[in-house]
Amino acid sequence: MATSGDYTPTSGRVERATAVTDANGNVTFNWLVGTFSVAPVVTVGIQGAVGFRSHTITANSATATTINVLGAPVVSLLGIQILAASIPAPGVNVHVHATAP
Repeated sequence: MATSGDYTPTSGRVERATAVTDANGNVTFNWLVGTFSVAPVVTVGIQGAVGFRSHTITANSATATTINVLGAPVVSLLGIQILAASIPAPGVNVHVHATAP
C-alpha cells in the first residue's frame, strides 16, 4: 500500500447492500455462497436520524454479517444537552460495503 497519496484499487470482490433494523436494532446481511472465501472487511453507514446512533458488528463470516444499532435521544437539562441511555434502534437504514480481504 502506497503512503504518498497514491490510490491502490481493491483487487477483491466488493458487495454493497442496504437493509432496515428490526425491533431489536439488528440487521443481518446474507452473502451468497461463494461470494467470499473468508469473512469480508465491512464498512457501515447509518442513515441520518434524530438523536445519536452507534453501531457494532456483532458477527461477521464469509456467509453473513450482523450489525446492531443503538440510539440515544438528546435531552436538554438546564440548557445543557446530554445523551440519554442507549436503546435498540428499530427502523434504521443501514448501508454496508463488504470487500474480500
